Amino acid sequence: MLILLPPSEGKAAEGSGPPVGELSFPALGKHRTRVLNALVRASKRRDALDVLGLTPGLAGELAKNAALKSAPTLPAAALYTGVLYDNLGLETLDEESRKRAEESALIFSGLWGVVKITDLIPPYRLSMGVNLPSLGGLAAFWRPKVTKELDGIPGLVVDLRSATYAGAWQPGSRSVTVRVFRDGKVVSHMAKATRGEIARALLRQETAPESPDELAKILDDLGYTVELAEPARPTRPWALDVHVTDPT
Repeated sequence: MLILLPPSEGKAAEGSGPPVGELSFPALGKHRTRVLNALVRASKRRDALDVLGLTPGLAGELAKNAALKSAPTLPAAALYTGVLYDNLGLETLDEESRKRAEESALIFSGLWGVVKITDLIPPYRLSMGVNLPSLGGLAAFWRPKVTKELDGIPGLVVDLRSATYAGAWQPGSRSVTVRVFRDGKVVSHMAKATRGEIARALLRQETAPESPDELAKILDDLGYTVELAEPARPTRPWALDVHVTDPT
C-alpha cells in the first residue's frame, strides 16, 4: 500500500541538519536541482511574490528560498505541519506503525517532486500550482518523472492529496481517491483533519488493504461512513467518499 499525502503550507521554521543531499527516489535528483535553481532565481526577482503566488505578508519566505542550497534541514516528518499532519501525528506512532509510514507514506512537493518522511529537506515555499519561469507548471513538469519512478511500485494506492498535487501522478484504477464531505459539501479544514486521521488509522493496521473494497471495509469498521464508487473509466481512480458530521 502507498499513502499519498500533500505537503502543508505551514512548515517548521528551521532545521538543524546538513544542507540537502540525496533524497529518496534518487533518479529525480537532476530534476530537483533544476527546480531548486529555478526557485532560487525566481525568489530574487522584483516580482517574486507574484511569480510564486505569495501575499506580501509572506515576503520573508523569499529570503529562505534564495538560501535553500545551504539551508539546514530536518526530516520531512517534522517539517510539514498543519491540520492534516497534526491529525496524522507521525511523532506519536508506535514503532511498527512508524516503520510502515517510512515505507508507504509519500509526500508530494512542488520543489522535490515526491519524498519520504525520513528525507532531510529545508523549509521552503513553492506550491505545485506555480508556473515557474523556465519550467512552466510544476505538476506537468513532475508528472512524467514521478510516474516513471512510482508506476513500478506495486500495491493499492490511497490518495489523500489535494487536487493541486494529484496532477503530479495519476496511478489509475489501482488508486482510491478519498473525498471528505460534511452535509454534502467539502469543508477544507475538516477534510484535512479527516484525511490525517485516516492515514494514521491505516498506518496502525497490521495488515494493509489490498483492494478498494478492503479499504472501505477497514474504514467502515473504524466507524467512518463511507461510499465506494468504481472508476468511470479503466484509467481513472476509485472514489471513496467519507461523510463526517460536526463533533457534538
